[in-house]
Amino acid sequence: MSLDSLMAVLGNESSVFITGTDTDAGKTFVSERLLHALSTRGIACAGFKPISAGCEQTPVGLRNDDALRLTQASSIKLPYDLANPIAYEDPVAPHLAAQKTKQPISIDTLNKTYQQLISKNIDLLLVEGAGGWQLPLGKVIKEGLLTDKQYFMPDFVVSQKLPVILVVGMKLGCLNHALLSYQAIRASGCRCLGWIANQVDPEMDYYEENLDSLRSLIDVSMLAEFKYQAS
Repeated sequence: MSLDSLMAVLGNESSVFITGTDTDAGKTFVSERLLHALSTRGIACAGFKPISAGCEQTPVGLRNDDALRLTQASSIKLPYDLANPIAYEDPVAPHLAAQKTKQPISIDTLNKTYQQLISKNIDLLLVEGAGGWQLPLGKVIKEGLLTDKQYFMPDFVVSQKLPVILVVGMKLGCLNHALLSYQAIRASGCRCLGWIANQVDPEMDYYEENLDSLRSLIDVSMLAEFKYQAS
């Protein structure tokens, strides 16, 4: 599919959730390029990183490199507290960072921030997940109270009825990761718009054969392909 065709797919949506087959699949790399493409076409777009970990302590607070990159690529520059409302310093799964800091993830904060963003004059909001699809959030704060139930990132995606694009990190093992992720997205009831191939291993054996396998095994379109870039 051409970039113009991909832009047409995105043009039918007001918000899209970008997930990946695992932590290093290239969600931010792909999201940056989608935001750049949208911006150059005069589309009012913004990147939203609801939850991040592995942030740097700065004089103005914790800052996450992925969230900053999304903001830089966006045509609408969001204040940091809207672009990334929940941030943790340790580079670990967010629910573990939340346990350490005794600052549980607040679903209330995510929902409130998302509602603020979609009320703005934004044509397309690109929402980037953290890690893979089934990211644990732990016991979260909901309606002001700490819950006993374990929550996951898909709970937020489902509650906001966000369509999903899956970024497949093309490397050994990606077939299993991609198929399981796609099946989980479908099982959640979310609409999967398609998948994007991102070559993270420049020396992957049988690269084209793996692409062909994914095309035949996943029953939604491959929306784009990004070849490996050393930078």
